[in-house]
Amino acid sequence: MKYDVTVIGSGPGGYVAAIRCAQLGMKTAIIEHYNSLGGTCLNVGCIPSKALLDSSEHYHNAKEKFQEHGIDLSGLKVNLPQMIRRKNDVVDQTVKGIGFLMKKNKIEVLHGHGSFVDAHKISIAKEDGTKEEIETDKVIIATGSKPIVPPAFNYDKNRVITSTEALNLPQVPKRMVIIGGGAIGLELGSVYARLGTGVEVVEFLDRIIANMDGDCSSELQRSLKKLGMKFHLKHKVNTVKALKNGVKVEVQKRDSEDTFMLEADYCLVAIGRRPYTDKLGLENAGVQLDEKGRINVNDHLQTNVQNIYAIGDVVKGPMLAHKAQDEGILVAETLAGQKPHINYNLIPGVVYTWPEVAGVGQTEEQLKEAGIPYKSGKFPMRALGRARASTDIEGMVKILAHKDTDEILGVHMVGARAADMIAEAVALMEFRASAEDCARMSHAHPTYTEAIKEAALAATGDRALHV
Repeated sequence: MKYDVTVIGSGPGGYVAAIRCAQLGMKTAIIEHYNSLGGTCLNVGCIPSKALLDSSEHYHNAKEKFQEHGIDLSGLKVNLPQMIRRKNDVVDQTVKGIGFLMKKNKIEVLHGHGSFVDAHKISIAKEDGTKEEIETDKVIIATGSKPIVPPAFNYDKNRVITSTEALNLPQVPKRMVIIGGGAIGLELGSVYARLGTGVEVVEFLDRIIANMDGDCSSELQRSLKKLGMKFHLKHKVNTVKALKNGVKVEVQKRDSEDTFMLEADYCLVAIGRRPYTDKLGLENAGVQLDEKGRINVNDHLQTNVQNIYAIGDVVKGPMLAHKAQDEGILVAETLAGQKPHINYNLIPGVVYTWPEVAGVGQTEEQLKEAGIPYKSGKFPMRALGRARASTDIEGMVKILAHKDTDEILGVHMVGARAADMIAEAVALMEFRASAEDCARMSHAHPTYTEAIKEAALAATGDRALHV
């Protein structure tokens, strides 16, 4: 078979790229190593983790807040197997939805491990041991990423686990050690902390979610401490030893020889992810990698081989599903002769704990480092009537604007529905709005988004109305 475009990988970047190519009239195929479509995000990442986050938050609210709302319960308990069944149902429905979209857009789905024979030929090794070879004019590599697990951590998928295994534990652990204070570790850590697990986080840097604004880090850590989570910042893990019924984790202070041992039922390794290009045969096509194992691409996401493109986690930039989707659309439209663009400064980052954390643009730390003159406006969520009504009073919204021009340079927030609210900030910044523009916009009352307006008022001369 010969195709106009072949996409390798069916995660958010891959399947969206395939759909857009098909919409633009290209004969399109998509190759997926696993039996189900959707990649890491839909199967063992974004979607299942959010399902468990939601279930655990319902339980936590029932346990901690329902009485305040006048709802009395008795016999409340966690049914983890049912939580996991619901999570699996959500994943199944979502994956089937991707299958439907492939059929709707007449995209050929080829299951098996794809690898380059040359720049225009791809071999597909199938589960039954057979191989199929296809020809293609263009190729989009969208094979995603895998968790980084150093050998010293003795990853066994049983007691030493990654996010994949953490989604299917047989029972609620009594204790869990998490290596890494980034989004993945904190989200899954908060799931189990809500269910009653004693969670300890070991982070090498001096704060959690270190890629986000410092005020967000502080706010989130304060909230997670209230859940009972403990933090060992400026510490590193030397070794992890799996036992029959638990783990022993040797921890060392970053600037000291002092070490101590943490014991737990599980150790979750969440120190980041690596581009997944294993056995892809890139050398057969002549595709070059950078020093970090990522595929080298230009501004059009084109590799050094003219007909081969790469998107998502295998190229530079944040490993985010929505970034991969935007890149998939960009490549498809580029192939069709259009002139798309992506403003990478305006790709929002989100942590789906509760309260949620979201940010877009530059952080205060980045502005200081770059020497850009700025002004800041902050507004606490507890000052909102809507937040008090729902008992979601933790967090804040922070707007950073240029000191001279008032253009919004960054928006960072911690609070209920921050993941949804950040879209307003992205829209404002896409059109290069000023803090004054935001302050003049009418925001419905009572809503969480009023905090954005109040932060804008604060940034334009300490004009916030409700503090």
